[in-house]
Amino acid sequence: MNLSELSIKRPVLATVMVLIIIIFGLIGYTSLPVREYPNVDNPIITVHVSYPGANAEVIENQITEPLEQNINGIPGIRSLISQSSQGSSRITVEFELSVDMETAANDVRDKVSIAQRYLPRDVDPPTVSKADADSDPIMQITIQSPVRSMLELSEIADLTVKERLQTISNVSAVEIWGEYRYAMRLWLDPLRMAAYNITPIDIKNALDRENIELPAGSIEGDHIAQSIRTMGLMQTPEDFNNLILVENDFRIVRFRDVGYAELDAANRQNILKRNGVPMVSCVIIPQPGANHINIADEVRVRMEQMRKDLPEDVAIDVAFDNTRFIRASIHEVETTVVIAFILVVAIIFIFLRNWRVTLIPALVIPISLIGIFFVMYLAGFSINVLSMLAVVLAVGLVVDDAIVVTENIYQKVESGMDPEEASIMGSKEIFFAVISTTITLVAIFFPIVFLEGMTGRLFREFSIVISGAVIISSFAALSFVPMLSSKMLAKRRKKNKLYEKTEIIFDGLNRFYDRSLRSFLRHKWLVLPVIIVSGVFIILFWNMIPAEMAPLEDRSVVMVRSSAPEGATYEFIRDYTDRISEIADSVAPERESNITMTRGGFGMVRLVLPDMDQRERSQMEIADALTLAVRNETAARAFVQQQSTFGGRRAGMPIRYVLQAPNIEKLQEFIPPFMDRMNASPYFQMSDVDLKFTKPETRILIDRDKAAMLGVSTRDIGQTLQYALSGQRMGYFYMNGKQYQILGEINRQQRNTPVDLKTIYIKNNAGQMIQMDNLVKLEESVAPPQLYRYNRFNSATISAGLAPGYSLGQGLEEMDRIAAEVLDETFRTALEGESRNFRESSSSLLFAFALAIVLIFLVMAAQFESFKDPFVIMFTVPLALFGALLFMWLFGITMNIYSQIGIIMLIGLVTKNGILIVEFANQRQNAGINKLRAIIDASLQRLRPILMTSISTVLGLLPLMFATGEGANGRIAMGTAVVGGLLISTLLTLFLIPAMYIYLSTDREAKEMKRLRKKQRDLDQD
Repeated sequence: MNLSELSIKRPVLATVMVLIIIIFGLIGYTSLPVREYPNVDNPIITVHVSYPGANAEVIENQITEPLEQNINGIPGIRSLISQSSQGSSRITVEFELSVDMETAANDVRDKVSIAQRYLPRDVDPPTVSKADADSDPIMQITIQSPVRSMLELSEIADLTVKERLQTISNVSAVEIWGEYRYAMRLWLDPLRMAAYNITPIDIKNALDRENIELPAGSIEGDHIAQSIRTMGLMQTPEDFNNLILVENDFRIVRFRDVGYAELDAANRQNILKRNGVPMVSCVIIPQPGANHINIADEVRVRMEQMRKDLPEDVAIDVAFDNTRFIRASIHEVETTVVIAFILVVAIIFIFLRNWRVTLIPALVIPISLIGIFFVMYLAGFSINVLSMLAVVLAVGLVVDDAIVVTENIYQKVESGMDPEEASIMGSKEIFFAVISTTITLVAIFFPIVFLEGMTGRLFREFSIVISGAVIISSFAALSFVPMLSSKMLAKRRKKNKLYEKTEIIFDGLNRFYDRSLRSFLRHKWLVLPVIIVSGVFIILFWNMIPAEMAPLEDRSVVMVRSSAPEGATYEFIRDYTDRISEIADSVAPERESNITMTRGGFGMVRLVLPDMDQRERSQMEIADALTLAVRNETAARAFVQQQSTFGGRRAGMPIRYVLQAPNIEKLQEFIPPFMDRMNASPYFQMSDVDLKFTKPETRILIDRDKAAMLGVSTRDIGQTLQYALSGQRMGYFYMNGKQYQILGEINRQQRNTPVDLKTIYIKNNAGQMIQMDNLVKLEESVAPPQLYRYNRFNSATISAGLAPGYSLGQGLEEMDRIAAEVLDETFRTALEGESRNFRESSSSLLFAFALAIVLIFLVMAAQFESFKDPFVIMFTVPLALFGALLFMWLFGITMNIYSQIGIIMLIGLVTKNGILIVEFANQRQNAGINKLRAIIDASLQRLRPILMTSISTVLGLLPLMFATGEGANGRIAMGTAVVGGLLISTLLTLFLIPAMYIYLSTDREAKEMKRLRKKQRDLDQD
């Protein structure tokens, strides 16, 4: 007794099994997290060290190198990237996907603590964070008030908003953009200092002496004990102005005599504006792998709580929220599931024209789709765009087995058989074919589970969801469907009017197919040219269709980043970015908000657009218009960027090409010709290199002999310049219970040319004042503002956007050509960001494609106990591939991760039709019918189920092919590939399979005759 018979005999058992699947599925659905994509973020740890005043070379040699040397020994590192710039070192350690984030962070911390002994003594302690320094924030909360200063708003942002938000689970950091943090600024006047015989070191020493509070102990009487506190800390600008620097010969020099103290911002060189209004904002940066929707939901809950606590004049608002796109795209996919379900049920009804027969396979769809959520829950998956796409595809797939079983039983009932007997017989006949097609489909997706890297992670969920849904559906088709059929189907004495009117069409279709097939089989040699032509077109289209990682989606955000010439002041960059912001407003008047930020040498304009259905132009059209508009602003460079589909967590251009060289001189020699070739190439636009050699620098050359004669050490000169010019921290003060920095430096007006350095005085070991001019020479030079290393090599990363009409694959090939022609053999090249993910994914998907074909062949060989029959079926694969590529070429779809996965899926779908025909033909041959008659009978009998399953799958995918709304481009790519392949292969399979069967398959009648003749000969010999 097989599963079908058991279910028919025990209907309650079959119903209970299905109900258990549904109950557990619903439990799984309510427990699953929601996110945009499966977790494909590599663990990334960032080490940051500050050393104010030091230039890039000093930072690299004294900080980056010892840290890198120690970190490099950690196992599982994918890439080690460092950036040494003025005053800071940043090392980004990216680990393999398999490495645990906590383990990675602990390993890095251990290595950093070992390396700390090799760092300069006055460097700030290194900080290790579980974050990618390049990652884009997912949410921005603005804090504004019509009456408060930026300093007050920054304090509210720091003490209230940031404090409440950074405790949210999986938030890596909450950064404050546009922050003006309080600091005590000590402005020094070099001329007055010289007049009073005071140097910057004297001021630092006086602060160390006077601004101090040490524990003083306690006094104890017989009954009362009192603690003693020495009030030595200075708190107000007045306290600092009254600071006594020198007292001798009844002469007192206070700080106010040589400068002045004021409570001001630690750094005024940054500003954030939203729609032209200056404000402060907190941005949320998630940990790699975090659930963005959970974070955004919790942020909104805490914002509501904060609104009650904040002063009435302070308003907090969400400036942008990346999860809006995620929610919308998942909602779009959920809507697609419903549309696909309705279309599939409609097509079943059109073919069967009986609501009872239609209801049976229609019930299998929700059972399979709901059941799969429990499998997802057990596997630790999430509801995301890809797992929901798998559910959409499953709508058309899961109904196939149920259709085939129901249709076979229904035919037997209509021929006069008892419903229960028909259900047992019909399901027994089709049992092997259902198991075969299920195993075949699972075999397709099995290789994807073993894919490594980002692609493997992305599509592991996709493949397991589809495999799980197909397994559940085949279980339902072989248990629940026969049971329902035995109870619901009955032979109709009189057909309904719809059936009678439409049966003529179906009979006509059968007769037309019968004539066409017989005619084609008389000229069956035509299959060979068809297959050859298909193969030629596959190669042609494969080379013509451009390739990329994933199609660009409309996320309702356009960014413009501006980079100024090296040495440009903050004011220059601010004014340039404001100009770009005005242009952006004029180009995109429909925008919701325009967020403009200038910080240090960097400017950014972020245009947040209304949702797609609330505007006429797409994000891409607005970005193109903006690119044209900013092209004429040549005072600095403006790059228009759109967030890529999978690389969205890290900001940057699609092309990221790393040049690695043994030394910095090599890079300086080869970068200019390389960039010239790139700028001349039609493939790229907005190309740039991060390593520049153009930052103006004044070098101070010390006359050591003279300095030694005058009693001045190099350390004295270095420290004097450090406290006079670098804004070095001289200590801390406390205000409102919080600690803030004391920063001292010469007034900007008195140090705006290199000549001003000569007015600084220094004390020798005898206490005499010596002008710096006597000890040093000034030399004008240029130096790199930042130095970069990639996997321990000196490196430069070249980034570029793609010119219209060129894909990422073509761009990378062009980069490789330029590198081969320009660079010498000492260089190594690497890819970063989206470029690297694209290369890795394309090679691993080709492997998956090849493995899928081999596995399917072997699985079918095992099922048919023949190596010939699978060959017959495998000839449908080139037809499907031809159809997919033809449709992709016609509709302008690129070869991307979505279309490739659609193509892999096609192999399983088209072989399914072949299995149905070949399996039935073999059964007919075993029943004693000759080979030609067997294949014609099988093809005719399987015509309706094949058309029904193929059309239901195509209709299930049509909503994908014509998708609109958020995240539509990926869905369109997958839908177009599968629909195209299915349409063409189904039409051709109905003729190609019978012809190849006659050519290749075993003639069982002839084989039996041969066996009998041999047996007869053996008997005769005996």
